[in-house]
Amino acid sequence: MSFGIHVNDRSFDAVPRPGQCLRTYLRDRGWFGVKKGCDAGDCGACTVHVDGEPVHSCLYPAVRAEGRRVTTVEGLAGADGELHPVQRKFLDAQGFQCGFCTAGFLMTTAKLDEDQLADLPRALKGNLCRCTGYRAIEDAIRGVKNVEEPSPGRAVGRNLGAPAGPQVVTGTARYTFDIDVPGLLHMKVLRSPHPHARIVAIDTAAALRVPGVHAVLTHHDAPERHFSSARHEHPTEDPDDTRVLDDVVRFVGQRVAAVVADTEAAAEEGCRRVVVTYEELPYVLDPEEAMGPGAPVIHAKEAEASRIARPQNNVVGEVHGEIGCVADGFAAADLVYEESFRTQRVQHASLETHGCVAYFEDGDEGDERLVVRSSTQVPFLTRRALCALYDLPQEKVRVVAGRVGGGFGGKQEMLTEDIVVLAALRLKRPVKLEFTRAEQFFGATTRHPFGIRIKAGARKDGTLTALQLRVVSNTGAYGNHGPAVMFHSVGESMAVYRAPHKKVDAYSVYTNTVPAGAFRGYGLGQVTFAVESAMDELARRLGIDPLVFRERNIIGPGEHMISPGGEEEDLHIASYGLDQCLKVVRDAIAEDTSADQAPEGWLVGQGTAMSMIATGPPGGHFADATVTLLEDGTYDIAVGTAEFGNGTTTVHKQITAGALGTTVDRIAIRQSDTDVVRHDTGAFGSAGTVVAGKAVMKAANGLAERILTFAAEHVRVPRSLCRLTADAVECEGRPVSLKELYEAARSRGVEMSAAGHWGGSPRSVAFNAQWFRVAVDPGTGEMRILRSVHSADAGRVMNPMQCRGQVEGGVAQALGATLFEQVLIDAGGKVVTPAFRRYRLPAYADVPRTEVHFMHTSDAIGPLGAKSMSESPFNPVAPAFANALRDATGVRFTEVPLLRDKVWLALEEHRAGGAVAGGSAGAHPSREGSV
Repeated sequence: MSFGIHVNDRSFDAVPRPGQCLRTYLRDRGWFGVKKGCDAGDCGACTVHVDGEPVHSCLYPAVRAEGRRVTTVEGLAGADGELHPVQRKFLDAQGFQCGFCTAGFLMTTAKLDEDQLADLPRALKGNLCRCTGYRAIEDAIRGVKNVEEPSPGRAVGRNLGAPAGPQVVTGTARYTFDIDVPGLLHMKVLRSPHPHARIVAIDTAAALRVPGVHAVLTHHDAPERHFSSARHEHPTEDPDDTRVLDDVVRFVGQRVAAVVADTEAAAEEGCRRVVVTYEELPYVLDPEEAMGPGAPVIHAKEAEASRIARPQNNVVGEVHGEIGCVADGFAAADLVYEESFRTQRVQHASLETHGCVAYFEDGDEGDERLVVRSSTQVPFLTRRALCALYDLPQEKVRVVAGRVGGGFGGKQEMLTEDIVVLAALRLKRPVKLEFTRAEQFFGATTRHPFGIRIKAGARKDGTLTALQLRVVSNTGAYGNHGPAVMFHSVGESMAVYRAPHKKVDAYSVYTNTVPAGAFRGYGLGQVTFAVESAMDELARRLGIDPLVFRERNIIGPGEHMISPGGEEEDLHIASYGLDQCLKVVRDAIAEDTSADQAPEGWLVGQGTAMSMIATGPPGGHFADATVTLLEDGTYDIAVGTAEFGNGTTTVHKQITAGALGTTVDRIAIRQSDTDVVRHDTGAFGSAGTVVAGKAVMKAANGLAERILTFAAEHVRVPRSLCRLTADAVECEGRPVSLKELYEAARSRGVEMSAAGHWGGSPRSVAFNAQWFRVAVDPGTGEMRILRSVHSADAGRVMNPMQCRGQVEGGVAQALGATLFEQVLIDAGGKVVTPAFRRYRLPAYADVPRTEVHFMHTSDAIGPLGAKSMSESPFNPVAPAFANALRDATGVRFTEVPLLRDKVWLALEEHRAGGAVAGGSAGAHPSREGSV
């Protein structure tokens, strides 16, 4: 059979495999700009042009491309390398963060006509972005330039573009699987159909007879030792309750066996032929039931050895504490509000799914070393875990994170590396495992679902007297991150408010459901939803402006943060911008006219919420950095933090350029490779700027001092008369090139390099406030956001363009969780929303343009006055929206997501005077409109 296809002006005659889609055909031939995001035509990351028409190549059969001309993102640029106008626009606007979706947006945008450009919500409905919040993408399409040109020494505080921008827009940035590994074998995982069962027998004979199958791995092949998939600097923060492959399965979707074969198709067929005999066991899906008498025990382990708090009650972790006496506080209150709130499971939905490749390379002494290339936020912690699991010396293992296609906490786990390394060590061959989109839903992790019972009391003047929480977090079948998320959830959410009497009882509970894990906000968003809703309700029932109520009760600058969950002695208010955040909201309300945009007859309301978050995790978060002068007079940064749209690469170069008086284009950076950089705890806990950035700053300042001191000695002038410039040191007016200084230093054996370290302690706090004005159609429950305003106290903002993007992305992701995202599990424990088509992500049309305001503060702890701002924007969004909905309708909604049908039903019941579904109606002194 003859076959011919033209890709980017190159001809290929290889016949596609039966059923092969165009996406895999193109990637097999090295066109890695074509991304795999969803497998179903939902996300648009794989968009290419076929004879000039954009198509989703994951749905387009490769055989249909015969005789056609296919253009991928790599082929958009001209033959002379000149960028396509659309590529230039996305680069100038920085219309991307992680960049995994960017090729798809470029290919779609490049073919939009004038009518389509006038209706972007419809034109972009086939492309999803999880990072940006879409404003930057719209800027790119409209030709807005956000990126400034670099200038010597003036880097921090400017809108400098991401160093990898040119590679992102040309499709040459290399993500995890954008490499060609000779002899690669493919792994597929057989997963449990039962929520709880013991594996009695596994018959692998039929699977091993499938042509191309090399191995079938079961619990008999796995190490006996237990570990946690969660990655923290201190492994003891998480329970040891997990095996690579276990003889007991505890949720639908748990790994049972792994088949390794020449092709994915052969591995999938091998999985189908593995015969497993199960003894089904009792299971429990509800955390309250799981703690009750007679519930099945999910992990029958010895508590001290496993670090499970109460295995017999399925409690993986708990915290109890009281400050003062809440009974006295409630007795002193003129009004007590008590309510239960619930939050749902949310998937991280990073467009690049979990996965890794393990292979071998020659070591320094001719022996083989294991290399693991992974989509991870924590390469160093992953290496440490793999070495402990398989008794490997660290110098024999190298973990590399390429550019990572989104994380949001979900890749602070070891979900694929352990089993892939097991296969690679067994077969001595390269092995790859890449999750499908469905596996991402039932085989990865989710946000923790929470149940929160809150009781709050206040006097008539609006002074809080007592605050009490009972929190139950559903950690799923395994306790990765469970205790830490539970502990963090009742920390800053309570400490931000003054009250003489506080009490908390919090539990992290096992159930036979898909495990939860780290997710943006790390538990604070869930409890903040309850706390901020309760504060709003108290204020309304007392007839006090909710902003005034908050201002009366919030913690002030220099005050000691008190939470009954336990004090964190290294946490300080090193700069204070919460008052400014609330003033931004007050000013927005005062001048707002957006209510005029509401359709006639719709209910209109406004609402605010705020939050406080620690800038970094407790217990130490370590980063080591090295900055070096190179032979050609440029610089090199070596720092471990992974880049996945968090913008740390840009910030680290800006910090270094400022310290060394140079431009960012004269600085190279090496990162997230355990072979070429020193230890870094990882890119999580909002630590990329405040921890790794501080290590980089120390290294850059150290090198600047070393260069200036050496230059002064070299030309025999006082050190005070030497000044660094872009490519030289001016010594009493005489420029001495950095190249000359490098050569002189080398000849004298002086190393032009400096190291920096930061341990992540002490820590500061960041503040955020969100305000919405919304309109609600009482006849249908449809909701519209008329205006969205977010104020962020990020300290000194290192890169306003990037930081604004982090805020917008956080607000957009939080709106998805507020309005429609939810991982649904049926009565048998099975995830029933395993695809984007059934799990709705915010698209361009769903996300309002949020007005972002940065406060004028400078932190005493963070590098150059900076604080973190990647997680915190998520936290106040849900309560702010719920408070606006309460203002509009008179109904207090206590569960998210706030689905349109739930809103309509609640309005109908409220109108009829009955019990309110999803909440309770109360006094409503400030509502606009009427029900």
